[in-house]
Amino acid sequence: MIGTISKSRRATLSGAAALAAIAWAAPAAAQDQAGDQAKTSEASTGGELGAIIVTARRRSETLQNTPVAITAIQPAQLEAKGTLDIGDLQGTAPNLLITQQPTGSSAANISIRGIAFADVEKSFDPAVGIYVDDVYIGTSTGQYLDFFDIDSIEVLRGPQGTLFGRNTIAGVITIQRTKPTMTFSGKGEASVSSYGTFGFKGVLNVPLIEDKLGVKLFEFHQQTDGYQKHYLTRQNLGASNTENYGAAIRFRPNSSLDMILTLEKQDQKFESYMGSTMIPGDAFCNFVPAGACGGNLTDDIYTVYKGIDSPGFYKAKAATLNVDWNTGPVDITSVTSYRKSREHVVFDIGTNGLFIADRPQTYKQFSQELRFAGDLFNGFDYVAGLYYFESDYELDQTTTVFGAPAGGIHAIGHSESYAGFVDFNWQLLDTVRLSGGGRYTHDRKRYRFPLILTDPVSESWSKFTPKVTLDWRPNDAVMLYGTWSRGYRSGGFSGRAGTPFSASTPYDPETVDSFEVGAKTKWWDGRMTFNVAAFYTDYKDIQQSSVITAANAQGNETIVVNAAGAKIKGIEADLAIEPIDRLNLRAALGYTDSKFKGFIIGQPITQADGSVFLRPLDYSAVDPIFAPKWTVSVNGDYTIPVGQVDVTLSAGYRYIAAYDQQIAPDPALYGQLLTEGASDVPFIVPRNDPRVRSDPQNLVDLSISAVFPMNETGAKARVTGFVRNVLDDRGPSFSFAVAAYPNLWHYAVPREPRVFGASFGIEF
Repeated sequence: MIGTISKSRRATLSGAAALAAIAWAAPAAAQDQAGDQAKTSEASTGGELGAIIVTARRRSETLQNTPVAITAIQPAQLEAKGTLDIGDLQGTAPNLLITQQPTGSSAANISIRGIAFADVEKSFDPAVGIYVDDVYIGTSTGQYLDFFDIDSIEVLRGPQGTLFGRNTIAGVITIQRTKPTMTFSGKGEASVSSYGTFGFKGVLNVPLIEDKLGVKLFEFHQQTDGYQKHYLTRQNLGASNTENYGAAIRFRPNSSLDMILTLEKQDQKFESYMGSTMIPGDAFCNFVPAGACGGNLTDDIYTVYKGIDSPGFYKAKAATLNVDWNTGPVDITSVTSYRKSREHVVFDIGTNGLFIADRPQTYKQFSQELRFAGDLFNGFDYVAGLYYFESDYELDQTTTVFGAPAGGIHAIGHSESYAGFVDFNWQLLDTVRLSGGGRYTHDRKRYRFPLILTDPVSESWSKFTPKVTLDWRPNDAVMLYGTWSRGYRSGGFSGRAGTPFSASTPYDPETVDSFEVGAKTKWWDGRMTFNVAAFYTDYKDIQQSSVITAANAQGNETIVVNAAGAKIKGIEADLAIEPIDRLNLRAALGYTDSKFKGFIIGQPITQADGSVFLRPLDYSAVDPIFAPKWTVSVNGDYTIPVGQVDVTLSAGYRYIAAYDQQIAPDPALYGQLLTEGASDVPFIVPRNDPRVRSDPQNLVDLSISAVFPMNETGAKARVTGFVRNVLDDRGPSFSFAVAAYPNLWHYAVPREPRVFGASFGIEF
């Protein structure tokens, strides 16, 4: 087990007690908080639902006046159900899917509108941009964020190639943490839930110089025993222990200049185990214990057939400097960030120790953004800027197969990106506005593969990504808009290539052209908002990650090719309504219809005598990955005043339709391919491997909380009881087939089962 639970529990209880004591004795001045956190809260929870303030376009504007398909998620929605991480966002916004990628540290597979790239390697760029305090997280590792101290979350759907830039072809999730208030204030929460899960999170604001200098201290601790079980001992597996802490120092010498320096560190220890989903015919099936081959994709994948203990760690530290300077005619924003991480993971990937990958790696990134905003003339405002990003990583993987060394992967990568952008709003008429802009990006990547290539390889790409939007507001309650935008994701090299040819062959950028029409409406004097958008996406040169058999010691390699195009269309709707005082209802619906076009990959086919022939496989008929046709969510909360205590009942339902998680041909077709033999005629693959298909999910969350005053200064306490996944809906969160024709093995990671929990928090 990772960590010492007894010590952590004592620390958690001590921290909670200390914060409670501070709150009880907090001075009366705490009642009069004038910081930005309070202002933001008032702006986003006013009586009119349409008054929610968003910054999706690098401007502060109301949600209903922003011609972008965007969902603003209030932190209170997440707190009510005991939300722990970014994965709990899936289903809350239309056509949004988030799962954890088990082979990487804090790694996420994120899909918006059916566009995703599911790979943990740092040589590959994510398709959805995650921004924390305006800083882009450059890899999928580190994207599976823990949630605490959150001020706002905005999900922007569709390519955001102008203001946010490269690698945002599917959309953007932007997260803003609270700013130091420069008043004496704070909050803390202790929680406990099923599977030995225990946590504490706290924030303390301390003024140093009145109204000019203050510091915010924050700490987050979360640990769990895990909900997987050892097949013999039934011991809980999958433990983790996470610490995230730091300080934000705010300096505001006058009303024109505001500077925040954030220093933080994350330290995570974890076990990562996979359940076997092998079936007879897989190469490793005859070598694993009885029960590890032929199990189902529901309850059986919670059982682990482990051959080794597989502890891992992820350590990251970051420094970010946000500067806002209002010079009068121009607002200048500078965002400078440096992030460095070190991780080490040993994977027994569902084979009971027969295949083990030892993966130490390092990563660092630096980014600098400089933005200028203002009014060029009456009715015309703009945001323009420059952006620079660079990153370095090194992976030194060693592999053993059946206990014997099987070579490894040593990849050293460096990337640089430069961009300039402009975005504008032009009020053409009283009711008609033209918005648009463009971004020019230049990317360069350089790699070394010391084990298989003598010389380094490099390539560069450039792209201009424009956007044009026209919106019409016939009255104060309706806005209609239409948008055309282009997104771009950089090319690169296959970081897990196992042969010289694959390592030296770059893949090209992919692009998205998106057409969208939408309406944002308000009803009942602002007590109801209903927003709808329809989109059509032309997805070109799709970067597809594939695991294929290869003539190397490991027997397989992961490569990326520009294999296909796709047409994606869909519709989205968001509804928020307050039918009576203190009752808030929210609903979201997303529909996506996506089809590949011209998706052909050359696949090595191994015959019984060991000889190999190449056959082109046409995947145009299979389902794209992480693209459920339907996502539906309905959430509501009702607050009942009981004396001085506010009791809130919350309930939420999320439906996520079935979806495939990998492009992997059905192994049942192997015999037909062997019979047909070598041919230049593409073999049409009618479906993916059924084991990579996630079943439909019906997720119900319930909670009850009570908020009551602690003293006359305004301090308050909150007690919450919650149940996540009330129906105990079980199945794979992630499923993967290793190689094809023949399949070597197959593994899956289960999603969280039913969880009961409670929390106690204070705020002053």
